[in-house]
Amino acid sequence: MTTVFWRSTLVDAAIYREWVTNVGRRDAYTRMAHILCELIVRLRAVGRIEDHAARLPITQAALGDALGLSAVHVNRVLQELRRDGLISTVGSRFHATDWSGLGRAGDFDGTYLHQRAADALWQ
Repeated sequence: MTTVFWRSTLVDAAIYREWVTNVGRRDAYTRMAHILCELIVRLRAVGRIEDHAARLPITQAALGDALGLSAVHVNRVLQELRRDGLISTVGSRFHATDWSGLGRAGDFDGTYLHQRAADALWQ
């Protein structure tokens, strides 16, 4: 049991370090791509995503709060990601149309999540 709690603590610490870097050193475009990549990997781990597409019932204001951006800036960044062909959205449905491109845009290395899906970046 101790091992499980220790592993959980290590994973939490790794996620915290990644998010300090995300908010402190990355621009808005990179932050947004990164959080979308993280959400994809986490949703895949629980079987809630198929073909890089899932329902994401999250508001732009909530994304902004998570990323330290205004809702208006979130909207602009999402438009830019769409324009670059990395994502598509319809309502709350999100699709990473170019997974590897989104990963590059977000400087995403999912190994900090300690999940097989993250390690392989599931092609």
